[in-house]
Amino acid sequence: MTEIEAIRERHSVRAYLDKKIDSETVEKLNALIGRCNEKGNLHLQLLEDAGNTFNRLMSKVMGLGSAPSVIACVGPDDRTVEERVGYYGEKVVLYAQQLGLNTCWAGTYSAKNVPAEIGQNERLVIVIAIGYGANQGRPHKSKTPQQVVAGSGEKPDWFNFGVEMALLAPTAINQQKFEISLKEDGTAAFADRRGPFSRVDLGIVRYHFDVGAAYARKQKE
Repeated sequence: MTEIEAIRERHSVRAYLDKKIDSETVEKLNALIGRCNEKGNLHLQLLEDAGNTFNRLMSKVMGLGSAPSVIACVGPDDRTVEERVGYYGEKVVLYAQQLGLNTCWAGTYSAKNVPAEIGQNERLVIVIAIGYGANQGRPHKSKTPQQVVAGSGEKPDWFNFGVEMALLAPTAINQQKFEISLKEDGTAAFADRRGPFSRVDLGIVRYHFDVGAAYARKQKE
């Protein structure tokens, strides 16, 4: 499965099988997480035992209490950490999909019960439930490109395909509060339209866009 296929096939999953992630898959995930931490200046951590992370009533009702493992998205407490968490966290999420796992970005959890290492001047931004899903989730209604792209006129193919992939990005309560524009220098710009976890969402959207844009450019070679 390619990343593009993972983007198309991956949906949020809230119900999980009572099955631990196998050791070989854990090793692969940790290797990628290590690279993402280094490149993104983050402290993402795969916690094989989710413990009581999802012990709140709402989480139990949503089904996340069945998730066997969790990725704690920890990083330096600075103004860009949320977007970096979204960008690199989604890279891990898509890789997990390629490995046959399922995931769900979760803003509802018991922070005091997340057994993560949080260093001085770091903070826990959000968590990602991960495991073998009891189902594959389902797609949600999405905005159109016209609703998220700023400016008029024709756009290059790489930009349009990037937007197509960005619209498949998971966002909190499916809000899709972002805007993408094509700058005069030929690069894409992303704007946050504010909402719950919208800075994390913006990082996720940017990663999807980058994967799509890179794929479209490669097809032109």
